[in-house]
Amino acid sequence: MPFSRIALHQGKSADYLQTLSDSLHQALVEAFEVPPTDRFQVIDQYRPGELIYDRDYLGGPRSADFVLFYITAGRPRDSDTKRRFYRRLAALLAEKLRLNPEDVMVVIATTQLDEWSFGGGRASMIDPQA
Repeated sequence: MPFSRIALHQGKSADYLQTLSDSLHQALVEAFEVPPTDRFQVIDQYRPGELIYDRDYLGGPRSADFVLFYITAGRPRDSDTKRRFYRRLAALLAEKLRLNPEDVMVVIATTQLDEWSFGGGRASMIDPQA
């Protein structure tokens, strides 16, 4: 049940954004133990100067094609699962969008089950029938 925010600079085509979204979802399903029908994403696009990042910190060099994936997950995954996910996402984006893996940053945060409501005013993960 992850919720993902994808941050990048403005100017990419609708096809590029769709491929970005599809690649993220594919990597989540294949490597992060996410069901195929569990897809919740937001794409945030920023003007120059609004997406700020160090071009060389712990990697790089990063370009103007830099993309930040912020994933809020409902349960923790072990380090090996996260590593598989990071590698799969970077590989898919390199293959499908020719995105340099150094331009792919991922941040994963986890939450408690009672911190999710998928609608109807219910705490969906702990009171699915309420």
